[in-house]
Amino acid sequence: MSERSADWLNQARRDLENARWEIKGGYYEWASFICQQAAEKALKAVYQKLGGECWGHSIVNLLTGLKEKISVSENIIQVGRILDRFYITTRYPNGWSSGIPKDYYTEKDAQDALISAEEIIRFCESFLA
Repeated sequence: MSERSADWLNQARRDLENARWEIKGGYYEWASFICQQAAEKALKAVYQKLGGECWGHSIVNLLTGLKEKISVSENIIQVGRILDRFYITTRYPNGWSSGIPKDYYTEKDAQDALISAEEIIRFCESFLA
């Protein structure tokens, strides 16, 4: 398999750009999910660069797996915890006892997700530079 870390990172950046548009449109649940996806893709870029494989969608688990190869601070793990909250419940009504995801996510949630994803992407860029 060819090494495609640049492709993974470029898509992560594009996803983050899309999340900003979703926030402007008021789609806070979707923006939050896209931020989680952007961080996931950036981390998978690091795995690609290291020649490793990774599975799953948990940002915390992906970061923990990287600890074997690179330095991962507890602060960046905490940022991952924020993003992990946005993987399922932002998309599926059955994540809640009633209503739909849009009823539960606010602009602040989306902004927190955006800031967190930006931090994860910067962390990955510093390794990939």
